[in-house]
Amino acid sequence: MSGIEQGGITWKDGVIPVSDRFDDPYFSLNDGLAETRHVFLAGNDLPARLRPGFHIAELGFGTGLNLLATYIAAETMPGPILYTSFEAFPLTAPQISRALDHFPSALAVASPFLQAWSKGETRFTLGPVQVQVVIGDARVTLPPWDGRADAWFLDGFSPAKNPELWSDDMMAEVARHTLPKGTFATYTAAGHVRRALSAAGFDVQRRTGHGRKRHMSVGCLS
Repeated sequence: MSGIEQGGITWKDGVIPVSDRFDDPYFSLNDGLAETRHVFLAGNDLPARLRPGFHIAELGFGTGLNLLATYIAAETMPGPILYTSFEAFPLTAPQISRALDHFPSALAVASPFLQAWSKGETRFTLGPVQVQVVIGDARVTLPPWDGRADAWFLDGFSPAKNPELWSDDMMAEVARHTLPKGTFATYTAAGHVRRALSAAGFDVQRRTGHGRKRHMSVGCLS
């Protein structure tokens, strides 16, 4: 990924990566893998909905933890499962590997991903999961994308710290790139995000969040 601006991080307690740019952790301080499973997988009714050709899209690739949780859930399923993620500030393979040390079950299946990532590859395969990471500002890269997702993982940094990724226009683009009856899930229950997703055509619901977060949001394209 030569020439691409990479993510600068500091390490909270030596194990949790925190973005220098957004002053926000890359995953929950209260077990990021459990949060991924609660918010993004269960929030989109996965793995029950997975089938060949099912397409997951994501805003905010980060450490790849959501991808690895998806792979673990889909490992024995027939493929392909498509996974497209949009990331503006990619971490390096060593940064990601260090972050995944915190999650042994994820790190145990991460080798093919880390090998591809260390070579600058943004298209690779993990078992039945065919992955593409689109590098660049999603405000620029999402609108021309020719895909439509069955499920979205909306996992950008906090709306208070990264408002550009949660704007009305971005949520409208998410809806435009969602198949009929497609879904989204996100850890945030911020009112303006919920209103933007509702205005874009999603039937938005609030659910119990993970850990210290009282609420999260899910929705289906109506």
